[in-house]
Amino acid sequence: MALPRSVDVLKEIAIEYGVCIRPLAMRRTDLDTGLTEVIDLPCGATREDKCPPCAKKNRRLRQAQIREGWHRDDEPLPGPEPATEAQKSLILFRAHLEFSRDEAVRAAQWDQVTDLDEAIREVEEAITAEGLRGRVGPPHASVDDDQDDEPGRRRKRSTKRRQDAPELPRRKVERRTVGKTYTAPDGATYRPSMWLTLTLDSYGPVRPDGTPVNPARYDYRRAAWDAVHFPRLLDRFWQNLRRCEGWNVQYAGCVEPQRRLAPHAHFAIRGTIPRDVLRTVAAATYHQVWWPSVDVQRYTLDRLPVWDEQAAAWVDPDTREPLTSWTEALDATDDDPDAEPVHVVRFGAQVDARGVMPGTEDAERTIRYVTKYITKHTGDVHKATTDRQRAHLDRLWQQLRTTPCTDRCANWLLYGIQPKKAHAKLKPGRCKGKVHQRDTLGIGGRRILISRDWSGKTLADHKHDVRAWVRALLGVTTDSATAGPAGQLVDDQGDTTERVRHAWELARPDDPDVGPMAHRLMRSISERARWRSELLAAKDRAAQGPPDLSATQHDGQDMGEGLH
Repeated sequence: MALPRSVDVLKEIAIEYGVCIRPLAMRRTDLDTGLTEVIDLPCGATREDKCPPCAKKNRRLRQAQIREGWHRDDEPLPGPEPATEAQKSLILFRAHLEFSRDEAVRAAQWDQVTDLDEAIREVEEAITAEGLRGRVGPPHASVDDDQDDEPGRRRKRSTKRRQDAPELPRRKVERRTVGKTYTAPDGATYRPSMWLTLTLDSYGPVRPDGTPVNPARYDYRRAAWDAVHFPRLLDRFWQNLRRCEGWNVQYAGCVEPQRRLAPHAHFAIRGTIPRDVLRTVAAATYHQVWWPSVDVQRYTLDRLPVWDEQAAAWVDPDTREPLTSWTEALDATDDDPDAEPVHVVRFGAQVDARGVMPGTEDAERTIRYVTKYITKHTGDVHKATTDRQRAHLDRLWQQLRTTPCTDRCANWLLYGIQPKKAHAKLKPGRCKGKVHQRDTLGIGGRRILISRDWSGKTLADHKHDVRAWVRALLGVTTDSATAGPAGQLVDDQGDTTERVRHAWELARPDDPDVGPMAHRLMRSISERARWRSELLAAKDRAAQGPPDLSATQHDGQDMGEGLH
C-alpha cells in the first residue's frame, strides 16, 4: 500500500504538462463527408480543486489582461463608427411606425395597434441584424396584458447624501481613461499607475490568526450584511471616484477574504490619483439597503411558517394568518417618514495605495499578488486549522444562513415577510444563493472585477493573442484562405462569413468511440510534451536573431492553448 498508484502518477504528469484532467469529449461531424471524430476539449475550470491546469491557464490569462491594460498610454477603445444610410433609414421607419401606433391608440383602433406591434417587432429585428446595438426604445405593453398582476410603478428613494458622510466635489467626467504624464527635469516622461486595497470596517478586536478577542462582542450580524452587500459598495466607490476626479478611472482587481474572513479588494488602477483623494472618497462612500426591517426574527429554524395552498401564501403555523407580503412591507417603509435603511455598508479606515512604475519587478509582483487566490474557493484562501478558527468560521456562517441576500430570498420568512414572488418550495435557512454557502463566506458574486475600458479586449481576445503568438513563433500559418488537407480551411477561430463545415455535440462517456479516460490523458500528455519541445526549440531559434516576439509574455505551457 506504500507504493504510488499509477493513476495518481498519470494525473500528476498531466498537471505538470498542463493537460486538462477533466476533458470534455466532443464529437465533431464533417457535414460534407460525414466523417465523425471525438476531440477532447479543456473543461475550462477556474478552480484548482476541479482542474489545476485549466485554473492555472485562466490565471495566466487574467495576469496578461491586467498587464496589458495597466500602464496604457492610449485609449483602448475607439468611439463607435458612424451609422450607415441603411441603419438610419430603419430608425426613421421605426419612428414612423411609432407615430402611427400612437394615432391608433388615441383612436382606439386596437386591431391596427396589434398589426403595428407586429411590424415594430419585425423592424427591430431588422435593426439588430443591420448591426446596431441595443433597443431603440422599450417594448410596448400588449393590450391584452393583465396590468393588475404586478404594479409597474418604480419606487424612488431620496438621493440626498447622508449627514454623517462627507461631501465630495462633482465634476463632469471626461471621456478619457489614460492617467497623467509627468515630466522630469531632464525631459524624461513618466506615466505611473497605482495599486489600491479597500477593506471593510472593524467588527471588534481580533488576534493575529483572525479570530475575535471577545467572540460575544464581535458583531457577526454586521459582518454578514457587509459581506453580502460588499459588491454594491465597490460600485459606489468607483462611481464616486470618477465623479470626483473628472475622468473615467479604469481598474482591474480581485475580491478575497482577509484572515478575519471579511472581504477586501485589491485593484490595479491606470494612472495616478492623490492618496488623500482616495481616502476621502472611501470615507464618503456608503451603500444603503432599503429593505423591510429585520430587527425582530419572528420564527426560528425549528418553528417556521407553512405554505397554504388555498391562499397561495405563507401563513403563521399557529394563527394561520398570511404573512406580510413583500409589497406591503415596502409600502410600510415608504409611508414611514422616519424610516431608516435597514443596513448601511461603509469602508474601513484602512486604505492602502501606492504608485507602481511600468516595466518594473514591482509591477509584475503586484500582478501576481492581485491574482494570487483567484484559483481557490473563497473558503479555501485561509484554512481553519485550529478550534478557535473553526468556531469563528461557524459563527459567521450561522449568521450568513439567516441573512437575506435578495428580495426573493427564503430567509425573509424568518422575519414574518413573504419574499417577492413567493412559492411553496422556499426553505428558510437553506436558500440556494451563493452567499449562504460555507465556502463563499458571503462573497457570492464575481471575484474578478475589471472595468469595461481596461484593455479593450475580452478574455476570448486575449486567448486569441496567445494562439497568434505561439503560431507566429512556430511559423504556422493563420490565413483563413489557406486550404488544408481534404479541402479543410486552416482557420484560427472560425470565419463567420463561410458556411458551417462541422457540427459539434457532446459525446456520451459510454459511446463506443469514446475511449477510457486514462488512454485519452496519455495521448494528450504525449502530444503536449512534443508541443513543448517544439516551442522551446522555436524560442531558442528566435533568441538568435528573428523578429522580436516577446511583446506578450508567455511560457511553454501556453503551447497547448495556442495549438489546441
